[in-house]
Amino acid sequence: MITLTEIQKRLREEIRNSKLSQRQIAEKLGINPSTVSKYLCKDKFPALDTFANLCQILDVSSDDILGLNK
Repeated sequence: MITLTEIQKRLREEIRNSKLSQRQIAEKLGINPSTVSKYLCKDKFPALDTFANLCQILDVSSDDILGLNK
């Protein structure tokens, strides 16, 4: 079973591993930098459209984040 906690962990990992600052990610998504910070601190998960755009910005497959690749 895939859990939200696992998805959030992988997403946080990709954000931290990116060469982009939280501010740069936020600017590209058109959101507040504090929102990106919340993605890293487990408080919040992005809306589906934001998640899809975030995957594009991070150059990572949504399947990888969702744990669907085996």
